[in-house]
Amino acid sequence: MTRDVTSLTISDLSTFTKALRADLLARDGIPSHATLLSAIAKAAGYGNHQHLKASKPQARDPQLTKAFRAFDASGIMAHWPKQTGTQGLCLFVFWAQFPANTDLSERDVNAVLKAGHSFGDHPLLRRSLIDHKLLTRTIDGKVYRRIERAPPPAAITLISDIRGRITSP
Repeated sequence: MTRDVTSLTISDLSTFTKALRADLLARDGIPSHATLLSAIAKAAGYGNHQHLKASKPQARDPQLTKAFRAFDASGIMAHWPKQTGTQGLCLFVFWAQFPANTDLSERDVNAVLKAGHSFGDHPLLRRSLIDHKLLTRTIDGKVYRRIERAPPPAAITLISDIRGRITSP
């Protein structure tokens, strides 16, 4: 059975800890795994663990689930996925940030890539955008341009979710 990953962002750790402590003190003995999950979700402001899970985007596509995991809670790519298909899906998040029908310098491309990932390898992302035919560049590498195409439905879902993470406080 695959593990269900549910991310949780805690805006105020002190308030969270106090609420969790109060919930745990009200119980007799050591709580079960499910009870502890519910207590953590309640301390974070959700009704229970199921409410927390329901508030997160549900991805039925395993590749989309892996793509979601590549990004942290603030919409920054935290690691490079192993599977090529998942990599291509994740690259659409960067592709969507480049203006359409506009010539870009390598510096412009690097600025977008550096701001959108935290694992320190923007050249990998730049090369991968070209390999996945999302960007094109001149032979001398001075001019880049986004290749216009319709993103697949999974990419649209991922782009929308990541944009929501970036714009949310």
